Amino acid sequence: MAATPPPQAQPARLLVVEDDDTIRETLTEVLQRESFDVDPVATGTAALDRFKGSPDRDPVDLVLLDLMLPGVSGLDVCRYIRRRGFATPILVLSARDSETDRVVGLEVGADDYLGKPFGMRELVARCRALLRRRSRNGTETGKEALRFDGITLYPDECRVTRDGREINLSPKEYRLLEVFLQSPRRVWSRDKLLERVWGIDFMGDSKTVDVHIRWLREKLETNPSAPEYITTVRGFGYRFG
Repeated sequence: MAATPPPQAQPARLLVVEDDDTIRETLTEVLQRESFDVDPVATGTAALDRFKGSPDRDPVDLVLLDLMLPGVSGLDVCRYIRRRGFATPILVLSARDSETDRVVGLEVGADDYLGKPFGMRELVARCRALLRRRSRNGTETGKEALRFDGITLYPDECRVTRDGREINLSPKEYRLLEVFLQSPRRVWSRDKLLERVWGIDFMGDSKTVDVHIRWLREKLETNPSAPEYITTVRGFGYRFG
């Protein structure tokens, strides 16, 4: 009897949200050549429709999101996805490439930011890097709860509480807190945090760390401007505890 061949891995599903017809069609063609399963849409409303179900089942593996969309903006799409609890990686593609625009994009939940115009090889590399990090993070199970001074992180449930009260964190905020709780009082440089949380493949700016630290403080600290948990060690980085 002939052996049953192993099941073939399913191609990663990419949602491309871009209102410019030429750019959308070019992205679709390039990504399909790279063996991705591409779902192209032209509006933020169409993108939101993909995320109407349960966050337990992501409709796609990665979102490529333009910010300047008609009607529902890319930032609104990003906020909606995160508020619904989806951990789907989001790569923002935008002609608005100032530091402020990048910071705003990251603050509302994007995982990476690529300014237009961009090279297709870099785009594909960033997509693969985000998918690798998603795959690695998805295999971490069976861990005990991490606790420090009223803060408890439950790895198997992806849940955080402070003094018994649920704290709603984005995927990157959650991962940052997990790293901190694993080594309380250790000083972490921005580069080390980028490597541990975003992965060695991350190609963005180290200011990404500062943005997420600020956001994490706002959710954990009683007074974010005088933090008790996450303190800045000038010239070195950050320390928890």
